[in-house]
Amino acid sequence: MTTVRDIDARGAQHCETTALGVLLRHQGLDLSEPMLFGLGSGLSFIYWDSKNMGFPFLGGRVKPFDLTRNLAAGLGLELLVQETTSPRRGWENVVASIDDGHPVGLQLDSFYLDYFGSKVHFGGHVVAMYGYDDQNAYLVDTDQQGGAVSTSLTSLAQARAARGPMTAKHRSFTLTAAKGLPSPQGQIIPAITACADAFLNPPIANLGHRGIEKAGTLVRTWFQRTDDPQRDLPQAALLMEEAGTGGALFRNIYRDFLAECAQLVDSGRLRTGHELYSEAACLWTEVAALVTKAGESGDAQCLVQAGTVLHDLSRIEREAMQVLSRLGN
Repeated sequence: MTTVRDIDARGAQHCETTALGVLLRHQGLDLSEPMLFGLGSGLSFIYWDSKNMGFPFLGGRVKPFDLTRNLAAGLGLELLVQETTSPRRGWENVVASIDDGHPVGLQLDSFYLDYFGSKVHFGGHVVAMYGYDDQNAYLVDTDQQGGAVSTSLTSLAQARAARGPMTAKHRSFTLTAAKGLPSPQGQIIPAITACADAFLNPPIANLGHRGIEKAGTLVRTWFQRTDDPQRDLPQAALLMEEAGTGGALFRNIYRDFLAECAQLVDSGRLRTGHELYSEAACLWTEVAALVTKAGESGDAQCLVQAGTVLHDLSRIEREAMQVLSRLGN
């Protein structure tokens, strides 16, 4: 068995920040999960629906791997990303890093992982790998999936080779603090304002505060969008609350990020943003509960109420991001 020495295999709530935490702690940089998420300008929103989808999807963060790129750029970390269409070359890339004493991040489809509880295809899943032997790979995943876990080399190969939405070609990556350990405090305001600007100025109506407004209108039609509301509506709510989001569609994590920042940066605008996202987090959990109740009871009025709350959320988050976008002034 070959493993990276002195690995800190702590899991966290979200997959990408879990993997980033493992890689950065091995570099000597130990940041909280909310700080990793926030410095990566990770918060967003998307209402995603198409003819080939069984049911609409609500997403609360930026695209897979954008968070990693944002974090590396902001902290001045060296991000080495390797992709290939060759399974053999993809495996060699991973082994070379681990043999050299460095954990490696992998983007893959969680459906194939032996330990994964929910067998749903998700090609944007990220894990940290720190060891291997003749049969198994040793990974760090979220607390929900077990933290330090293992999966067969066969299942790992299938997960990395998968194709479909959000997948990458045997993507592996490492992070290196090339010029000493960076201080996160100087990156707080740029990361927050970049996130706010993207949220306030989405290129299409499905994203940012406009996407939340659109969701508030369309959620009322969800009974017409499914032939099995008892399955699809509670599943949609579950994804908002428990699918690695930290609850409230990542709003709990961003709320905690802003609270941590307020201890480091004395700013009334930052405190106001934190208060508004504390309110938003509670309301997102309320939306999930209403969607679940609608699916279980068949009561369309629950979806009407969820739509009303979503319209309120669009306003509250827009106000929060408008305040936070002025932090640098």
